[in-house]
Amino acid sequence: MSYSKDADPTLGYLTRKDAEVKLPRPTRVKNKTPAPIQITAEQILREARERQEAEIRPPKQKITDPTELADYRLRKRKEFEDLIRRVRWNISVWIKYAQWEESQKDFNRARSVWERALEVDYRNHTLWLKYAEVEMKNKFINHARNVWDRAVTLLPRVDQLWYKYIHMEEMLGNVAGARQVFERWMGWMPDQQGWLSYIKFELRYNEVERARGIFERFVQCHPKVGAWIRFAKFEMKNGEVAKSRNVYERAVEKLADDEEAEQLFVAFAEFEERCKETERARCIYKFALDHIPKGRAEDIYRKFVAFEKQYGDKEGIEDAIVGKRRFQYEEEVRKNPLNYDSWFDYIRLEEAAGNKERIREVYERAIANVPPAEEKRYWQRYIYLWINYALYEELDAADVEHARDVYRECLNLIPHGKFSFAKIWLLAAQFEIRQLNLKGARQILGNAIGRAPKDKIFKKYIEIELQLGNIDRCRKLYEKYLVWSPENCYAWSKYAELERSLCETERARSIFELAIAQPALDMPELLWKAYIDFEISEHEFERTRELYERLLDRTKHLKVWISYAKFEASAMEDDSRLLELPEDDVQEHLHARKEQCIQHTRRVFEKAVTYYRNSAPELKEERAMLLEEWLNIETSFGELGDVSLVQSKLPKKLKKRRQIATEDGPAGFEEYIDYMFPEEAQTTNLKILEAAYRWKKQKVDDN
Repeated sequence: MSYSKDADPTLGYLTRKDAEVKLPRPTRVKNKTPAPIQITAEQILREARERQEAEIRPPKQKITDPTELADYRLRKRKEFEDLIRRVRWNISVWIKYAQWEESQKDFNRARSVWERALEVDYRNHTLWLKYAEVEMKNKFINHARNVWDRAVTLLPRVDQLWYKYIHMEEMLGNVAGARQVFERWMGWMPDQQGWLSYIKFELRYNEVERARGIFERFVQCHPKVGAWIRFAKFEMKNGEVAKSRNVYERAVEKLADDEEAEQLFVAFAEFEERCKETERARCIYKFALDHIPKGRAEDIYRKFVAFEKQYGDKEGIEDAIVGKRRFQYEEEVRKNPLNYDSWFDYIRLEEAAGNKERIREVYERAIANVPPAEEKRYWQRYIYLWINYALYEELDAADVEHARDVYRECLNLIPHGKFSFAKIWLLAAQFEIRQLNLKGARQILGNAIGRAPKDKIFKKYIEIELQLGNIDRCRKLYEKYLVWSPENCYAWSKYAELERSLCETERARSIFELAIAQPALDMPELLWKAYIDFEISEHEFERTRELYERLLDRTKHLKVWISYAKFEASAMEDDSRLLELPEDDVQEHLHARKEQCIQHTRRVFEKAVTYYRNSAPELKEERAMLLEEWLNIETSFGELGDVSLVQSKLPKKLKKRRQIATEDGPAGFEEYIDYMFPEEAQTTNLKILEAAYRWKKQKVDDN
C-alpha cells in the first residue's frame, strides 16, 4: 500500500491538509443593535459543542500473527530511526523510541536507545532519570544502580539524581549502600538541604552519634547562623543542654560579626530562657546590643524589652527601654549626622542613664560633625554641643581639666576671622573665674577682644573688672571699646556714668563732649538725654540750657522742644542763702523764682510755635501737640498760669476727605483730620470778603 509523501503516521497516514478542520469565514457585523431575543454565553457554548465535527483518529490495527508483528516492529523502528536522523537533538523523540522498545519487552534494544540518547546529550538529567526509572520499574536493580552511579559521577551537582539514587537504595533496605552514596555526595559539599537529608536519614535509623558527626561537618562546610542554630536545636531535642550551649558559644565566637548574628543571639537567649537561666539570657542580650550595629538590632531590642518585662525588675525594664530609644536615636543620627537636635536628644538620654564613658562617646561623636560651610547660621545649633559638653565635664563629671580642654578646642575650631560667638568666650572666662584662675580669665577675654571683639565681651569684661575694683583697667577697656566702636552711644554713656560714680565730674563732662562730637552715632537721642540728665543732676542749669540750644541747632524735633520746656518749668535752683531769710521773704523769693521759670518756659514755647508757624507750616499736627502740651503746663502752674495765652493760639479740628492714590490710579476717598490755626482762619475770611465785593461790583456794572 503506497502512502502520500506528506502523510503523517500519527494521523493514520493522512496529510495535515486533509485533517484540517475548515471553519466558516467570520462575517462582518454591520448591524450592532441588540437582538430582540437575547441568548446566554452558555447557549452559545452548547451550540458550538453540538456543531463540532468528530475528531479524525487513526484506525486501530489488530495484529494476528508473528509475521505481521515483525512487519509492524520493522516499520515503527524505521519511522523512529528516520525521525532521529532528522531531529537528532530532540530528546523527546529518543524517550518515545526507548519507551516503545520497552513496551515491546525488548530491553536490550531499549537500553541501546537510551545509551545512544546519552551520547547525544549526557548533561540532560531527565534522560538519566527516565533511564533509571525504566530499569527500576522492570526490576533490573543492578542495571539501575549502574545507571545511577554513572549519572552522579557525570552530574554531581544535580541533587535530584542523588536523592533518587539514595531513595532506591533505602527502598531496597541497603542502608549501608545509601550511607555510602550520601558520603560520596557530601564529598561534593552540597547545599544545606543535602546535609539535612543525610542527618534525617541517620535519625530515621536512630544513629544519633552519626548525626552529630554529620552536624559537625555540616557547620564546617556551611558556617552560617542557620546551620549552627539547627545543630543547637538538635542537641536540645536530644536532651543535651550542655552540648547545645557549647554549640551556641562556638557559634558566637565564630559568627559574632556576621550579618545574621542577630538571629543567633536571639536564638541563644531564648535557649537560655527556656533553661530558666535568666541572667545568662540578659547577658547575651546586652552583649548582642553592644556588638551588633544599631541598624540590624531592631528585633533584639524588641525581644529584650519583652524579656525584661517578663523577668526583670524596674531598673532592668528602664534599661531595656533606654536601649530601645538609643536604637531610635542611632538610626536618626545615622540618616542625618548634621541634625543637631537629634544629637541633643540622644545626649539627654545618655545623661539620664548616667554612664560617663557612653556620654563622652556620644558628645565626641556629636562634635565631630562640624558644619560643612563657614556661615554662622549653620554653627548656631552646633556650638551648643560644645557648651553642653563643657558644662557636663565641669558640673556632672567634675573633671576640670577635661572641661578646660573642651573650651580650648572649641575656641580653636571656630573661624574667628569670619564670625565668632561671644557666649563661648564668656563661658570660658567665667569657668576660669570659678576655678579662681583670674589670670586665665583675663587672658581669654583679652584674646577675645584681640581676635573677635564684640559688645557682650567688652560689657562682661568691664563688669568683672568693676566688681574687682580695678578702675584703671575699666578705663582702658572703655577706651578700647570706643576705639573699636566710636558710634556706640551705650559705651559713651556707661563710660561717663562710671566717671560720675567716681565723682570725676570734669572727666564725665569731657567724655560726653567727645561723644556728641562724633560724626556718626547709633542712638544720638539717648546720648544727648544722658548728657542733659547728667548736667541737671549736677544742678548746672546754665550748662543744661546751653546743651538744649546746641541740640536745637541740630534738630527741631517736637520732643526736644517739649523736653526743653519741661526742664525750664522745673528748673528751680537751690540756694543755701534762703535758709538765713525769714519765712515771708523765703515765700516771696520762691514766688519770684517760680515766675521766672514760667517766663523761661513760655519763651521756649513761643520760640517753638514761631518755628512751626514760619519755618515748618506743613507740620500742623506737631504744632497742635505742642500747643496742647503748653496748655497742660499752664494749667499745672495754677494761679500763676495763663491759659488764655494758649487758647487764642489753639487750632480748630476739621474733618476732610482726600483721594487715595494708588499705582493703578485713584481708589476712592479717605477721611483725615486737618487743623486750622487762627491766622489761617483770618486769611480765609478776607478771601471770602474779596470775592463778595467782586461779585457785587460785577452786578452793579451789569445793571
